[in-house]
Amino acid sequence: MSLDTRTKPTPAWLVREADVPGYHPANHTGTLNRRLIGPDTVGSRHVEVLLGVIEKGQGALPHAHPGIEQVCYLLSGTARAQVADEWADMAAGDCCYFPPDVPHVFTVTSDQPARLLVIYSPPYEESPDRVIRGFPTPPAA
Repeated sequence: MSLDTRTKPTPAWLVREADVPGYHPANHTGTLNRRLIGPDTVGSRHVEVLLGVIEKGQGALPHAHPGIEQVCYLLSGTARAQVADEWADMAAGDCCYFPPDVPHVFTVTSDQPARLLVIYSPPYEESPDRVIRGFPTPPAA
């Protein structure tokens, strides 16, 4: 079976990272996201999957998502995740859950940029009215 992608059109349900434009999300530093699965890419209505690339010492500032669950699966690098007042260090292969309405922080601790999948349900779509900011910044990782 050949995997030659040049001769066959890409199905509507398949998304290639290189085909998705990157953007810098609000309330994050040193972060480039690509919305892989969402209403605009495949027409999903109940889930959204992003690929994030975050530089050392950068990431999500303290914030919460009203009514939105978030999962982060760390593909490469290391990071520190914090939910409310509790934190944990993460390595590639680790996964964390940010409950709705609870302040959280995500900071890359590895020398190389971290790559992670971010999953939202329902879709967040970077809507400014779907984020709560103004929480105090935690101490450095």
